[in-house]
Amino acid sequence: MRIHLNDLIQIWGEPFCTKNHNLEVPLGRVCTDSRKFVQGDFFVPLIGENFDGHSFLKHVFYIGAQGAIVSKNSILPIPRGLLHWKVDDTLEAYQQLACLYRSSLSGYVVAVTGSVGKTTTRELIHSVLRSMGSILSSHGNNNNDIGVPFTLLEAHSNHYAIVLEMGMRGLYQIKRLSKCARPDVAVITNIGTAHMSLLGSRENIALAKCEIVSYLNPDGVVIIFDGDPLLEDILNSQWSGRVYRVGINNDDTTEQTPLPLGNSKADLIGYLDEVNWVITVNGQSLKLPLEGRHNAKNFMLALGVALELGVPLDSLQQICVKIPPGRNDVYNIGGITIIDETYNASPESVKASLDFLATKNGRRFAVLGKMLELGNQSASYHKEIAEYAVSSGLNGLLLFGEGIEIKSMYSVAKSLPYVEVVSSPEQAFVILKKWLVSGDYLLLKASRKVALERILPFLNSYY
Repeated sequence: MRIHLNDLIQIWGEPFCTKNHNLEVPLGRVCTDSRKFVQGDFFVPLIGENFDGHSFLKHVFYIGAQGAIVSKNSILPIPRGLLHWKVDDTLEAYQQLACLYRSSLSGYVVAVTGSVGKTTTRELIHSVLRSMGSILSSHGNNNNDIGVPFTLLEAHSNHYAIVLEMGMRGLYQIKRLSKCARPDVAVITNIGTAHMSLLGSRENIALAKCEIVSYLNPDGVVIIFDGDPLLEDILNSQWSGRVYRVGINNDDTTEQTPLPLGNSKADLIGYLDEVNWVITVNGQSLKLPLEGRHNAKNFMLALGVALELGVPLDSLQQICVKIPPGRNDVYNIGGITIIDETYNASPESVKASLDFLATKNGRRFAVLGKMLELGNQSASYHKEIAEYAVSSGLNGLLLFGEGIEIKSMYSVAKSLPYVEVVSSPEQAFVILKKWLVSGDYLLLKASRKVALERILPFLNSYY
């Protein structure tokens, strides 16, 4: 690290137990997990519902901790001789420490948020920037109050860019993450209905997502998909700097009739071939690393970042991207093509997956489960999805779960040639093995807690 122990004084004042400690030395690796702690690390004890990191102060001290942060409210003993700072909140202090370290980094910081597509867009940005040098990006679910500072503290001076995913479950959370990261580029994938039960309206969701600009570099840029009036209005109220818009030809990005292309405000427009999944931008034809119109949108956002950060388009002919399981996974089981979208679901992402399924030539089936956190309009959202599924030309729909949401979907889907309701992976398998033959396509999509991937081992063992 390029900051030193004495730099911490500017945040929390003079430390305790300074005798025999040299504050001129570089800060060691910052660690919050005592199980991964090694000699010379700096310890930050976090507090959760079922744990208190202060319980391990003695443990890390005997291993050889360089120092630690300690909560003023902790009643647990502090080992004599442990260099430490006392703070009001160790999680806030962890973020402050990451912010201080971020100020020492010379690489670009790119922050990504949105209702759907965050992780895919994050990984696409990582991929398109690789030709410029070493790129660090969030991994797993490190998109929250702990994960964002964790990723920042992993960065080093040789990184050309750090790509951070920022999630939220309420107002002011992304604002904290923005303060921590101070991004140079902010990407907002879209404004949807995910977390409607927590925020109450799309307007509040837009406000929460636009918090990403709270500490954006004044000379930086926000990259969005063209055509969402709500996002444009909220963003305009929060940000007076530059906005870079991307678009796809004739794309209906809203529920309204799209504007003719000539009236688009997009700075970068891609012309999409949905047969070969090739997108042409500024005269360059690029093979999409991930198929589907929704992934073409994510790719356009990544291209916007690439062009902003100096990446030549002709270096992007062979882009390889690795997405975490349950997102954009397309593979074959016994001649049946599985589209595994089991990681999570919202109305927008389910429609996008159904649109992708509709591009396939063959019989098309879907297993759909509940979309959670949609508030008191949940049943109507589920009914709308069933209507969309029927209109997309599905041959069959298997509804997984129970309750008013599933009943509302069945009331619409019962007109399909094949439709059933099940409540377990075993029941789903019994139905699917009757329906499916080689050459068919099967989409699996539901919210994370539904865990539709539990069906896959049954299919693997049978086909």
